[in-house]
Amino acid sequence: HYTADTSLAFSSVANTCRNVQYGWLIRNLHANGASLFFICIYLHIARGFYYGSYLYKETWNTGIILLLALMATAFVGYVLPWGQMSFWGATVITNLFSAIPYIGQTLVEWAWGGFSVDNPTLTRFFALHFLLPFMITGLVIIHLTFLHESGSNNPLGIPSNC
Repeated sequence: HYTADTSLAFSSVANTCRNVQYGWLIRNLHANGASLFFICIYLHIARGFYYGSYLYKETWNTGIILLLALMATAFVGYVLPWGQMSFWGATVITNLFSAIPYIGQTLVEWAWGGFSVDNPTLTRFFALHFLLPFMITGLVIIHLTFLHESGSNNPLGIPSNC
């Protein structure tokens, strides 16, 4: 039902919410579920700080990469409805890359697919919103593998052979 085109994206989301049976519920669960997921992730990170999990470098670093990938997925998903907040959010956040010396402006124009946020940007972000979860799944497997190797079932180090 979604159409990744600047002239149709907003109306396709509105159409899904209004005319598709339970479309409003699916959209709200998708958007608010992402926010709830980030709350869980921040609690997971706080737990990691509390128990000193950052000392396990591989596990911690894969977790940080996972966090960045999740933030990227959430950001490109935020842009997809193509309202004013989406458009200006995409413009401002992607322009932050222009601060990178030498390659920044090239990166921004590559992300935009031109010289401003437009149809190619929306198409790329839609593709990324679909593809990034597959990469995230692989990263979760790697993260869990490192977690299994370091052992996380006894964070306090209390002997369990009582």
